[in-house]
Amino acid sequence: MQNNVPRKITLTEQGALDVPDVPIIPYIEGDGIGRDIWPATRLVIDRAVAKTYREKRRIEWLELLVGEKGFHQTGQWLSDEALKTIGDHVVAIKGPMTTPVGAGIRSLNVAIRQKLDLYACVRPVRYIESVPSPMKAPEKIDMVVFRENTEDLYAGIEWQAGSDEAKKVIAFLNAQMGTELAEHTGIGIKPISETNSKRLVAKAIDYAIESGRSSVTLMHKGNIMKFTEGAFSRWGYEVAKDRYGDQTITEAELYDRFDGRRPDGKVVIKDRIADMLFQQVLLRPDDFAVIATPNLNGDYISDALAAQVGGLGMAPGANIGDACAVFEATHGTAPKYAGLDKVNPSSLILSGAMMLDYMGWNESAENVRRALQKTIKQGVVTYDLARQIQGAREVKCSEFAAAITRNL
Repeated sequence: MQNNVPRKITLTEQGALDVPDVPIIPYIEGDGIGRDIWPATRLVIDRAVAKTYREKRRIEWLELLVGEKGFHQTGQWLSDEALKTIGDHVVAIKGPMTTPVGAGIRSLNVAIRQKLDLYACVRPVRYIESVPSPMKAPEKIDMVVFRENTEDLYAGIEWQAGSDEAKKVIAFLNAQMGTELAEHTGIGIKPISETNSKRLVAKAIDYAIESGRSSVTLMHKGNIMKFTEGAFSRWGYEVAKDRYGDQTITEAELYDRFDGRRPDGKVVIKDRIADMLFQQVLLRPDDFAVIATPNLNGDYISDALAAQVGGLGMAPGANIGDACAVFEATHGTAPKYAGLDKVNPSSLILSGAMMLDYMGWNESAENVRRALQKTIKQGVVTYDLARQIQGAREVKCSEFAAAITRNL
């Protein structure tokens, strides 16, 4: 048995997590409503771990000054020291971060993902009973989105219309590549690479195999962008065949060889054009288990799926690489509600449950999810759900967290 001395989570030579009984886990409170939802999340996670393991395990939290708090106290939005601390401790959790639109600092969320090579944004979307949904059968929705995190348009290679850089690019493209771009055109470059595409799809397939999921769908717009998104789909099929040939079959093989009936233990690899998939996850959600997609598509589809099960306030997420992982709320900072103890903390709480699963503390993770669902079924909810659930009792963010702990 391990002692109660706090220490870092580490990686074994095989890449597995070595999690002590008292791991030190860095956290970023977050901007705006982070000051409300982080204390609520910490309360639930701490109580769940204590109750599940009868005080034999606990988490030693380590705050990192990042975002607005970091800027006001240290003059830095995201320090190299904070990034190193996350990498050294392997697992971290964060609230929502401010991202100015149109000007100012680059997205801190994107910067953390890219600098730590957290190449897989993982967002499970599953219906929680009693949560209001626009769908007739929301219980059919149980998907996990694997979104490539490090390139695509989010790589940030762009030049403002009218800038000297944009003029140079336009002049080159028009003169050398045969384009006819207008003079005042903003330019963006969309990089999608074989290496990054294949490792993302491989992580999605690994997850499908380990969790017993039936399929991995490659979402892309390859009918238009043939050498970026079309290549993503092609590379996805290649990695499935080359690395998982005995564990996967294509959708074509499913019908040609198996009459549409999936053999036990096989993961079906298929692809869908992005706009078509938006329709199909509405009409036939139970046809899709895991979705692997480039960055921008993944941003869109994960938010759209979240809307089907109650909105971003109920959607957990994680950014995972080979060396570390950061779990996060998937919504924004909602500054007008900051400090009011009003908003729904479920996204960050459920991300905390994902973190516990990642650490191998699955019993406590499931206890969190069960207690949250029980609390909502009791009609004890924050304002966003109370206005949609007849007879519900509206409570504050902190009161909602306390109610969850009573149901653990």
